[in-house]
Amino acid sequence: MCGIIGIVGREAVAERLVDGLRRMEYRGYDSAGVCTIDNGRLVRRRAEGKLNNLVVELANNPAPGNMGIAHTRWATHGAPTANNAHPHATDHVALVHNGIIENYKELRAELREDGRRLESDTDSEVVAHLISRLVEKGETPEKAVAEVLPRLRGAFALAIVFREHPEMVIGARRGSPLVVGYGDGETYLGSDALALAPLTQQITYLEEGDWVVVRREGATIYDENGEEVEREIRSSGASAAAVEKGNYRHFMQKEIFEQPTVVAQTLSSYLRQSDNSVALPQFDFDISSVKRVTIVACGTSFYAGMVAKYWLEQFARVPVDIDVASEFRYRDPVLEDGGLALFISQSGETADTLAALRHCKENGQTIGAVVNVPTSTMAREADLLLPTHAGPEIGVASTKAFTCQLAVLAALAAHMAVKKGLMSREEEQEVVGHLLESPAALNAALDHDDDIASMAHLIAPARDVLYLGRGPDYPLALEGALKLKEISYIHAEGYASGEMKHGPIALIDDDVPVIVLAPSGPLFEKSISNMEEVRARGGQIVLISDAKGLQEAGEGCLATIEMPRVHPLIAPLVYAIPVQLLAYHVACVKGTDVDQPRNLAKSVTVE
Repeated sequence: MCGIIGIVGREAVAERLVDGLRRMEYRGYDSAGVCTIDNGRLVRRRAEGKLNNLVVELANNPAPGNMGIAHTRWATHGAPTANNAHPHATDHVALVHNGIIENYKELRAELREDGRRLESDTDSEVVAHLISRLVEKGETPEKAVAEVLPRLRGAFALAIVFREHPEMVIGARRGSPLVVGYGDGETYLGSDALALAPLTQQITYLEEGDWVVVRREGATIYDENGEEVEREIRSSGASAAAVEKGNYRHFMQKEIFEQPTVVAQTLSSYLRQSDNSVALPQFDFDISSVKRVTIVACGTSFYAGMVAKYWLEQFARVPVDIDVASEFRYRDPVLEDGGLALFISQSGETADTLAALRHCKENGQTIGAVVNVPTSTMAREADLLLPTHAGPEIGVASTKAFTCQLAVLAALAAHMAVKKGLMSREEEQEVVGHLLESPAALNAALDHDDDIASMAHLIAPARDVLYLGRGPDYPLALEGALKLKEISYIHAEGYASGEMKHGPIALIDDDVPVIVLAPSGPLFEKSISNMEEVRARGGQIVLISDAKGLQEAGEGCLATIEMPRVHPLIAPLVYAIPVQLLAYHVACVKGTDVDQPRNLAKSVTVE
């Protein structure tokens, strides 16, 4: 979602603002802009499209000044045009906004009735006018902001500058993250620590409802009631080094190939190799008493949760409900006492998931969070924090975050089973042993990259593609279809193999490739039977299995992809590799923007 950065500095800021925006390109955007203050005037530069267009605009029309704000916008209200790009400004005030102002229509009507002229189609511009109207009447910036914030419904992170007050920026957050950074005679605002990493490692995360006055010498933070408060200053740990692709063509490709390493790093935090046991972080509740687990997530994280449902019910014998976060609260779910609500999110800031987390907390659930950002809002609000160690994931389509989530969730399922007395010491050692084998198996899967690349041209012309899987491979079928949709723009759907005959088989003809995930094992024969039903109706089969499975399935497939033979426990981690690589290479054949696919945002901080 949108990225925000602000600097109150000692020297020219425009270039550093753009560098901060570049470090947030992974969030997804379709326009960008900056606003500085120079000699008593607001200097605003905006451009639609990629950040390089803003760089060209600044080269032609510089934005001098030692303080300023900048923004990458992912369009919600209004088309992705330069006119709708942030910052939005009046004669006195400019601001950038991440989120959605839900009551903007009534506020816009009020402003127009008051004779104010709004120039964009966005919800954000109304906030600039509401604050500006009060400043023009003589209110201080602090009082104007304090008066306007309670009038806004929805989610927002704001950074606001004032023409007559070039020494400060005011920031505010409700629902969307915002970070204060402390430098040497400079102070900063940013959407995340990564944006501020080259500037400072000393940061403060604003709490829900906080707003902050940022000056060169520091920051004064107020809570939602306007009371001055202290918030912890901590080291961000974010790398100041530029995030580079290295020798890879795309960030997504690089991140696919990083998976053996980052999965190993993640597992090392949860498994003790000295005695092959599971060791979760410390927490203050009795996990053996958990009666039900409720998993809530979005997108790829939801599919990780689906795999976890199999593991938790199989090993810990605890019933598991799973919901997409955007629907969870609205069905008024029944939340029993003694339940663990588990939230999975790469960023830890996903708006739908965060709202569901707070709903569960209000209803007495113990909160667990599987996140890749251990300082995120979800992490800070959880009773049980289960961090992954995937590192920054720049490609919008999630890859390494997914497999690291699976690694954590497998460890959680085993740990819960041990604590409930349902897994013997020998069984725990066996499970841990298989998990420790997964990095090597991921490496073996990556060895087939060239084979997958060579057959991508068979899939690229298709208008529709189906993915089939049974058991824990069913969520992998859904994930494979999602990846193909996200980056190649081919319509794809994932189905449980046994459900094909209950309707979707009507879609099969000789123009529809069908990707079948069928590792050899207890579900293999049924999977192959379903595959034969498809083949009998002209479906073009791409079979993903191990050598034994490919041999037993026989010939007659459009293509095959061989995977290493692994224990069923780690098959979901290993079979993530071919579906990711297939989507990646098909997208390359089609020439789409792999790392920043159209219409998508990395961190979805609005509902």
